[in-house]
Amino acid sequence: MKKGRDESVKRFHPWIFSGAIDSVEGEIIDGDPVEVYDSTGNYLASGHASAGSIAVKVFWFGPAKPLDDIWYLKLSQAYNRRGNLGLLNNPDSNAYRLVFSEADGLPGLVIDYYNGVAVIQAHSMGMYMVKQDICAALVRLYGKELVAVYNKSKEALAKSGIHSDADSFLFGNATELIIKENGHNFSIDFIEGQKTGFFLDQRDNRALLATYSKGKKVLNTFCYTGGFSIYALAAGASHVTSLDASKKAIDAVERNLKLNNGYKGTHESVVADAKVWLPSMDTDYDIIVLDPPAFAKRRADMHKGLQGYKFINTTALAKIKSGGLLFTFSCSQAIDRDQFTSMIMSSALDAKRNVRIIYHLGHSADHPVSIFHPEGEYLKGLVLQVD
Repeated sequence: MKKGRDESVKRFHPWIFSGAIDSVEGEIIDGDPVEVYDSTGNYLASGHASAGSIAVKVFWFGPAKPLDDIWYLKLSQAYNRRGNLGLLNNPDSNAYRLVFSEADGLPGLVIDYYNGVAVIQAHSMGMYMVKQDICAALVRLYGKELVAVYNKSKEALAKSGIHSDADSFLFGNATELIIKENGHNFSIDFIEGQKTGFFLDQRDNRALLATYSKGKKVLNTFCYTGGFSIYALAAGASHVTSLDASKKAIDAVERNLKLNNGYKGTHESVVADAKVWLPSMDTDYDIIVLDPPAFAKRRADMHKGLQGYKFINTTALAKIKSGGLLFTFSCSQAIDRDQFTSMIMSSALDAKRNVRIIYHLGHSADHPVSIFHPEGEYLKGLVLQVD
């Protein structure tokens, strides 16, 4: 590294940008394991070479070099962290995120655990190249508890222009998969579903919604497989409307409704574009959930993304019942908390509603953010009370 450009590494930031590199020994291609040294030749870290402005994604910081069983060590540490959060061997919840990329010292790697099935998603060539080693470490870590390991990296890598083999099982096999989350049952399509099959990051926020749902009329937009809907109905909501533009998603909602019986409220499934449906919606909803996909995946899309968020929030604020609660989210990493909150203020002004922030929300506990890598925060949420 160039002289004076190694301070971020010494502060345990896992990204090394190309402009900080003084020289390279040997021929290095995307995904290669590399060692990083300061300008005087002292070892600093190890990582994977990466194409683009981020030249190295660090998975090990000095002063000592990594051990041979680094992947098992890293996974064991991540596993123990989840254990300390009460997420392991929990009879009410058997699904959690085992590895959350930089926060667990494994940049470019996500692993979600679903009731015996581990789904690996590599977001970098380096992690994709060691997927078999990761699989072996998972088998060693979980033992007989592990039914299968599935590699679901192709789509994520393609977004970065990286070609990879078709998704496939690396270990074992599984077909129908049912998980339990806070006592609720969900069918997980980890092969064809979005991301790894389920959005575990909203677990705590779904539980919060449940505490306010009894006797309420609830609208769950961009509902995907109906997580918020199931929680609301189980908590005694009088009526829940689940809205998604995808018929496949709504079919998944209907399957999950059948897996969770005993609720007394009514449910309505709607296949529609939220941006088209919201302006003509009923005005008697007590709770509205806005959990859209990322409207701004890159900084270049930030303005357009904020306009998209503003439209749906302004419409929901204008329509919600007086005294109602709006659970509103953004998973766009390019939009920070201050920008999201400012957008909500603008939406409230346009909707001519008085609004108060009741909660600031984020990822569930198994999606931690490293204090040394604040860029890892992507999910921002607010609970708003509307006069």
